[in-house]
Amino acid sequence: MVTLPSVMKPLVMSLSIAFTEPTFRRVVVLMVGAILARGRRTVTGMWLSVRAWAPGHVSSYHRVFSRAPWSMRRLAKVLTSAILEFIPPDEPILVPTDDSTAQHRGKRVYGKGCHHDAVRSSHCHIVWRWGHRWVVLALSVKLPFSSRRWALPVLAALYRPEELDRSERRRHKTPPCLARQLMAALIHWFPTRKFVFLGDGGYASHELAKFCSEHARHATLVSRFHGNANLYAPAPLRKALGRPRLKGKKLPSPQELVQSSRRIKATVSCYGGGTRKVELVSGTGLWYKAGQGLVPIRWMFVHDLSSTHRDDYLYSTDLQLSPAQIVSWFTARWPIETTFQELRAHLGFETPRQRVRNSVLRMAPCLMGLFSMICLFYAEHARQHPPRLKALPWYSKSEPTFSDAIAAVRQQLWAELLFGKTCESDPLQKLPPRTRKMLLHYLVRAA
Repeated sequence: MVTLPSVMKPLVMSLSIAFTEPTFRRVVVLMVGAILARGRRTVTGMWLSVRAWAPGHVSSYHRVFSRAPWSMRRLAKVLTSAILEFIPPDEPILVPTDDSTAQHRGKRVYGKGCHHDAVRSSHCHIVWRWGHRWVVLALSVKLPFSSRRWALPVLAALYRPEELDRSERRRHKTPPCLARQLMAALIHWFPTRKFVFLGDGGYASHELAKFCSEHARHATLVSRFHGNANLYAPAPLRKALGRPRLKGKKLPSPQELVQSSRRIKATVSCYGGGTRKVELVSGTGLWYKAGQGLVPIRWMFVHDLSSTHRDDYLYSTDLQLSPAQIVSWFTARWPIETTFQELRAHLGFETPRQRVRNSVLRMAPCLMGLFSMICLFYAEHARQHPPRLKALPWYSKSEPTFSDAIAAVRQQLWAELLFGKTCESDPLQKLPPRTRKMLLHYLVRAA
């Protein structure tokens, strides 16, 4: 059987509430196999990485994703609770919201569609990919071993093509609609916390703004905005009989106001933890969309004085926030892009080959959750053993990255699997300490 290091046991055992005992034993094996696996993270590949410690037939591990009854939402709630322990109760929780396309070819793959790939596209060239589009909510947190923020995924939903929803007689849901459902789950689980949802241009949605405005005690939305948005003044007081007005006179659009308004200079935080000097123009108004009503917002125009960033429009559903605070919070969404890149590089996010419905809906969110768990494992390990980064002649690090985190977790797992419960006559116990250290070093970096 697979035995876990002490830093991993509390969090892993807390996940057992979502599984039956036989399924949980196989989930632990697959989790360890996913961390130690080389190359693709297929179920067979993960099983082969730890097959000497894996009970049962390999087909029973495939059934964990395809047939076994267990709830993804219960796992997400447990994982979110563990991450929130690193955020003070009175501090707003930054929640980057974005989507990522995982390439997956095949004629009979459930949920596959042709999606715009924002990572490979540019302003003049658009790239389309066949695969799955995942809407992801992550928690932005400063872990003890790092001064920068890390985006740890906790919830994910698959965007299904409109044709698939029509064939299954399901109401079609856009990515903003899926993000709204995930936001509602977070608010329902933790009603005493305040969440600040950070969205890119794809989530500059009137629907999301209205949702956060209606739940202003628990949620605030900060996202990109439209320079030509329809803004209105509040409705005048009712003076006669008849239907009351919903909105007042039409206000100039943000683009029009920027041309005639005085710009305020400010210093705001930037991607990567630095700062930059910008010019800001801010205003308020009621954002109107036909059939969906009015949403009070604060919008702003951002111009970078160093000309390294393009001009941008942002908005927030909290009218009390300062323009500089809104810009600083918006730039805090960037770590989720780093998370997507590291998921592909170190956890094989695009390599699983599931095609049936249950397996597709479970595998990718589990890999995202595994990313968050590895970061939490490493945070617990760093409390007991402060990280020591070895400077190489051609590359040096000031802080640990995810590659260091997963290497440290792999080293603990290999040390437990190879040297944990062996008898004194085992040849591995007779290896000199330096040989053991060298062996663990190459096992850790092999994947």
